[in-house]
Amino acid sequence: MSHVAHELTDEFPAKIQAIHSLRTTDAHFARIADRYHELNRTLHRMESNVEPADDFTMEDIKKERLKLMDEIAVYLKD
Repeated sequence: MSHVAHELTDEFPAKIQAIHSLRTTDAHFARIADRYHELNRTLHRMESNVEPADDFTMEDIKKERLKLMDEIAVYLKD
């Protein structure tokens, strides 16, 4: 599969170590990061027509992904 934009390490390149650490030490962070990753992959499949979907479905997924990214950003704040 090709490179997928919006991976957490792409969104927060200066926080790669913190992301890894939180994934292993904080169960809630690990859950939301996993859900973010799952949604990101689903969107990639939809956008590349591997798993076609209507615009409303894609928009809902993008909104959920953005909400998760906001929550993740709070964890990664200095």
